[in-house]
Amino acid sequence: MATQVLALNSQTLPLLAPAVNIDPNPAKGGGGITVVDGTALLPEEGPSGTAADIEEWPTSSQVSVYVVRTGDTLSQIAEMYNVSVNTIIWSNDIAGGVIRPGDSLVILPITGIKHTVAKGETLSSVAKKFNSDATEIAQYNGLEAGAPLAVGVSIIIPHGEIAAAPTPAKSSKTKVPSAPLYGAGGPDLGGYFVLPIASGIITQGLHGYNGVDIGAPKGTDIYAAASGIVLVARRSGWNGGYGIYLVIQHDNGTQTLYSHASKVLVSAGDRVAQGQTIALVGATGLATGNHLHFEVRGAKNPLSNLPVGTLE
Repeated sequence: MATQVLALNSQTLPLLAPAVNIDPNPAKGGGGITVVDGTALLPEEGPSGTAADIEEWPTSSQVSVYVVRTGDTLSQIAEMYNVSVNTIIWSNDIAGGVIRPGDSLVILPITGIKHTVAKGETLSSVAKKFNSDATEIAQYNGLEAGAPLAVGVSIIIPHGEIAAAPTPAKSSKTKVPSAPLYGAGGPDLGGYFVLPIASGIITQGLHGYNGVDIGAPKGTDIYAAASGIVLVARRSGWNGGYGIYLVIQHDNGTQTLYSHASKVLVSAGDRVAQGQTIALVGATGLATGNHLHFEVRGAKNPLSNLPVGTLE
């Protein structure tokens, strides 16, 4: 089989080679996140059949960070960003609801479904019904894992999807709406970005916010796709499903995001060079199998045209 190549930054680079991974369902998940008003990350995976119950819609594609000041409270910050207190707690893994001056908070107003619990429903059944994750539902709503749900109580289903109604046979021309994809219509910057990983396999094509999943063994080096300043560097936590992740602000105004890492090797505020090792592949957050979830904000993802492969 001939080796495919991708030309980036005026170089001919080999395309991603298959990685060794024994997981039967490898390298997917946790990619549906965008940004609101230039200030906050927002999961993008909303209902595929209707927009009626979606809590928020994105209006920007840029990430920013809020630094807690003396006197700030969670309720004040939540009101400032027009989100719930639980949203901030959930996306920043805040223990006991305690914040301190100097803490850096990524505000993550979530797209999801507001659901009223019916008799007999459990976290697992609700998660299955709306294609979400039981652990995420519990964390977001401040519930204990496995706790019974009170009938009549409203909860938010993070990343929830409402299945589209089947298309009637006589309406063959009607298309079933697909899950939303955002930020994929940006300009093609040619060779501005280099590959963020030397070898691996595309395990999930464009999804969420202009993101692509690349399966690779745990500990594989992750490279900065372009030079810039590290805006976010999270070394632990769930972080709204991203797990251990970082965001780089590039000199041309675009941003790249690298998530599910096993380790981040740089800090917020660091200047990084193109091709510099910034993190190591892992499976933290909402993920199945070791992989890199790579997003490009403000431009075309250079990996978007690569076909999804299979592990052998």
